[in-house]
Amino acid sequence: MRIILYTGKGGVGKTSVAAATGVTLAAQGLRTLVMSTDAAHSLSDSFDQPLGSSPVPITERLWGQEVDSLRETERHWGAVQGWLAGLMNWADLSDVTTEEMLVFPGMEELFSLLEIKRHAASGNYDVIVVDCAPTGETLRLLSYPNVLGWWMDKIFPYERRLVKLVRPVAKIVTGGLELPDDNVMNSIESLARELELLQSLILDSETTSIRMVLNPEKMVISEARRAFTYLNLFGFNTDAVVVNRVLPEEAATGYWAGWRAAQNKYEEEIRDCFSPLPIFRIPLMKSEVHGLPLLAQMGEAAFGGRNVSEVLHLGKVQDIRKEDDYFLDLTLPFIDKSDLSLSQKGDELTVQAGPYKRKVVLPRILLGRPIAGARFTEQKLSIRFGERELPQEPKKEENDESR
Repeated sequence: MRIILYTGKGGVGKTSVAAATGVTLAAQGLRTLVMSTDAAHSLSDSFDQPLGSSPVPITERLWGQEVDSLRETERHWGAVQGWLAGLMNWADLSDVTTEEMLVFPGMEELFSLLEIKRHAASGNYDVIVVDCAPTGETLRLLSYPNVLGWWMDKIFPYERRLVKLVRPVAKIVTGGLELPDDNVMNSIESLARELELLQSLILDSETTSIRMVLNPEKMVISEARRAFTYLNLFGFNTDAVVVNRVLPEEAATGYWAGWRAAQNKYEEEIRDCFSPLPIFRIPLMKSEVHGLPLLAQMGEAAFGGRNVSEVLHLGKVQDIRKEDDYFLDLTLPFIDKSDLSLSQKGDELTVQAGPYKRKVVLPRILLGRPIAGARFTEQKLSIRFGERELPQEPKKEENDESR
């Protein structure tokens, strides 16, 4: 069983790459489901056929699904949403705006991702390809079950008992306000446990891989680097990068020459930033990609017949750990220690290794912390960061009398 999640900035062609991957895998004989968890679905347009909230057969071994986030929200959050609606009514805040606020930002997408767990448990598919929403924030949400699990184990039982004791009194004192009943509390607990199971499934690097789609453009690369840092920080296994819409060599002259030169520079930066991950290049196709024949062409151009259901890279490219100080570990294969140098500017760390550069966007926890030391052993560079530097107050100028 394999799960492949595609993420990337909006507009980079992530949906097309996910669909092309599904077509390629199905052609290789694997039962493949391609599902979209993006609220603004475009998977139907990519396959050029209507899809529904349940898997729809496309070919003999290929299915497609556009997850209905509203239905999934009702399934997982219905009881809590009902109680919140009652709370809003009690507070005389019942209007369209407050109804929209009954689901917290990002939760609809998180509920949609729970479909992955259900399909993985069904045994109906060999590979599940997921077209995620255009942001790494969905994946970041999956780190929350760590804290949520602790809260459920340590705090929630006491809160549950307290609410049960206070409920009759609260209704009298507050003039009819209903505290959450057992149905609501059970719903919260069930959701927390499901999220824990989903997180363990996606953190299993032998089962799940994250693949990043980007274009050779400055802003897209910057966002991809930032997302990559947090994917590593939260323990998700990124096993490949797909560079989409690369201009062909024929574009090196004439009107597109400037664009092609810029893309050459950005492709080199992509290699520097994401090495040693496999990097796949997809040329700018001659026409808009939709429908099975064109998706098959795109898959062939990207992967060249390679079995993309495999885990293409295993192991963290970068990791952050805390001992007495904070350490950033970077995997740097085929590098000699004497060629290494470091520089830090703002939230960017640059590792120079001979003629090559590796650029890393530092997470917030390391911002403002100077490099205090580094060690290179077994193809891994461990960088130690010191205490955060506090901004110095500007010196007050002496007045004439003190002079």
